[in-house]
Amino acid sequence: MKQNTLALELHIGRQSISAYERGVTLPDIYLLMQIADYFDVSLDELAGRERPVPPNRKK
Repeated sequence: MKQNTLALELHIGRQSISAYERGVTLPDIYLLMQIADYFDVSLDELAGRERPVPPNRKK
């Protein structure tokens, strides 16, 4: 996906997307929620977070 396409969908500048990709700056939680919604993933998935399931709980 092109940076410009995502930026237009999120109503932000292409430069912001570039800065996020390069690690220069981080999006705030509200933008992270928009990005997760856009890609139809959870915030945990977006952040690459995996939590082990405790033995007494089933998924």
